[in-house]
Amino acid sequence: MAKDVLCDVNSCKFWAAGNHCGAASIFVASNRGKRASESAETDCRTFEAKI
Repeated sequence: MAKDVLCDVNSCKFWAAGNHCGAASIFVASNRGKRASESAETDCRTFEAKI
């Protein structure tokens, strides 16, 4: 399992200094409902907008 999860989406409430993700768990899914073959075909379902 990854020691650090990096993210540069600073509009997410889980974004932390140094481009780290502060979420307790991460859920990544295919964004087209089929098997992904490249990163552009995936989405982070953990994302929640900062308020």
